[in-house]
Formats: sequence, C-alpha cells, structure tokens
Amino acid sequence: MSAITKEAVLAALGKVQEPDLKQDLVTLNMVRNVEIENGVVSFTVMLTTPACPFRVKIERDAKEAVMTIAGVQAVAVKMDSDVPNDGRMRGLVKTPIRNAIAIGSGKGGVGKSTVSVNVAVALAQAGARVGLLDADIYGPNTPTMLGVEKLPPPQGPKLIPAEAYGLKMISMGLLVKPGQPLIWRGPMLNSAIRQFLGDVEWGELDYLIVDLPPGTGDASLSLAQALPLSGAVVVTLPQLVSLEDAGRGLNMFKTLEVPVLGIVENMSYLELPDGSRMDLFGAGGGEYLAKITETDYLGGIPIDQNVRIGGDTGKPIVAEHPDSPVAKALVEIAQKIASKISVAAIGVNNSVPINIVE
Repeated sequence: MSAITKEAVLAALGKVQEPDLKQDLVTLNMVRNVEIENGVVSFTVMLTTPACPFRVKIERDAKEAVMTIAGVQAVAVKMDSDVPNDGRMRGLVKTPIRNAIAIGSGKGGVGKSTVSVNVAVALAQAGARVGLLDADIYGPNTPTMLGVEKLPPPQGPKLIPAEAYGLKMISMGLLVKPGQPLIWRGPMLNSAIRQFLGDVEWGELDYLIVDLPPGTGDASLSLAQALPLSGAVVVTLPQLVSLEDAGRGLNMFKTLEVPVLGIVENMSYLELPDGSRMDLFGAGGGEYLAKITETDYLGGIPIDQNVRIGGDTGKPIVAEHPDSPVAKALVEIAQKIASKISVAAIGVNNSVPINIVE
C-alpha cells in the first residue's frame, strides 16, 4: 500500500471549490491541521462564516476528494470558521467589530426590526459573535422582541450590553422609562448613536447588526457617518407604496456610498389551510425593485401569526419555531447576508498561511 502524503491530500483538496468565493479550498487557505495516521486523514476546513449556506456541501466534497487517494481508509473533517474583517476603521469602537450591517427601510411598519432581530439570532445560533444595535431611537422595539427588560450594571464608564439568544444588544428602550417619548433634534440623536458605539463594551464581534429607524432622516445619516458599514439590507413589502419608500432608502445608502447587500420582501404571502397562497399585499414587489435597481433579491418572508406572537413575547421565531417556513426563510436570508459579507471581505483578510501539522 502506497504511503499517503500531505501533498497528495492538499492536491485533492485543491480540486474542491468554495461555491461563493469561486476558488478552491487550498488557494483560499481554508485547509488547516492536516494529519495522517494509519490510513485515516484528518484536517480542518476553516469557513469564512459559521453561517455558510454551503457548509454541508463543502464537507461532503472535501471527504469525497480525499477518499480518492490510494490508501485512504477514512476521512475526518472538522468544520470551523474565521469571519474575515472588512478592513474598515471604526474609531469610535475600541474593540474589533469585523463587519457592521445596517438593516433599514424607507418607511415604518414593514417588519424591519423583526428581520434585524431574527437575522441576528440566526447568525448567533450558527456560532457567530453577534451584536445588535437598536438605532431606532424613537421606536426601540428590540428589547421587547428579545425579552430583555434591563441592562446589566455598568463597568466603570462603559455600558454592558444585554445578552439574549447568544447575542449582545443595546437599545434606547433600556435606557429610558417605558412609554417615555424622546423629543430629540438631530444633534442629540447623533450624540446618542455615538455613545452606543463608543461607550458600550461590545467585545470582539463578527457581526454588528444595526436596526435603523424608518426613513432617511438624521438617525440613519448619523449612524452611517459614525460607523463605517460593511453593507446594508433594505426591507420592503410587496405593495407599490412600500416599494417607492424602500427605493428611497436604497438610494440613501448608495448616496452615502454604503454597499447594498440586497432586498428582503416581508409579508410576501399568506399560506392558506388548503396549501394555496393569498397575496395580501400584492406579489413580486421585492423582486421587481431588485431588478430595476440592479440589486440582489435576498428572499421573501411569508406571513405567520407566530412572528407577531414571538415579537410580543420576546421569543424570536427562528428560535421558537425553527422548522416553520418563516424561520427557514429568515435563516436563509441571514446565510446569504453572511456569504455576501465574506465575499466582499475575503480579499482584505486572505493572508492566513496553511497550517500543516507535522
């Protein structure tokens, strides 16, 4: 029986493609810790995000490739991840935030906070280090949606974010009395958002999800100027008036030179007991907006009363009903966002050498 070499293993894995990045695992420096013992080959595949939608395919293809080597009796693959940094300098934040993603809309009532919360929870459940910044100063809903009532005690001058469902969260809703209105002008908004960035002990994060207020006003502008964003996601409804508002939100990001990652259509349809679908708010609007603006369509989210129930009771649907069509749609959207962030950032942080264990 011929001896198995590490060079042969790397040559085999050099034929396995990462579907998003369009290169092989070896060229991308994703293969680590190759070991060979008694016909058993083990190694680690370091993904660019724990929420990789091709995780199962990459693992399967890697095993099949190495099994073609003469003498290999078994293959053990460990799947790990190291989220690349987008390379942007975030001076207000002292600890590393590798990627910052804004989720916005041109109008209220489209489910932007629902998408923000569930995308953040989905990424955290996948194993990423996630923060959620509720920048909707006038209507902070994320504490209710995550079942959080107060912040932990501060440590020195720093605020400590609340934690729920594996993520860290900060919101004006945790800093003011319930029901207290915030009647603030632009400079006060700008100051509050800067405090959320500079005075909060976020720790190192793979993703900071920012739930923007509706519209294109002061808070959105202040946030985009204070926190360099990796990209933005626009949430819309299928109906025409929502598309017009979402289009304005999308153009705001483009004006601010923030990459638009894609469009999410919320409340796409209602599935009836007989299996048919009712388009309560029209059909195809999100895809149409994506087409005319040459933006990616990230997916549609069906209507489900459990979304509303979960939002009211602090139990996000991706955690409470993970097998529901809504949860699956939101997880898929989160995976697409993470993949697009990795594709954009991989050129910045692709210098880690292959670590072959002797």
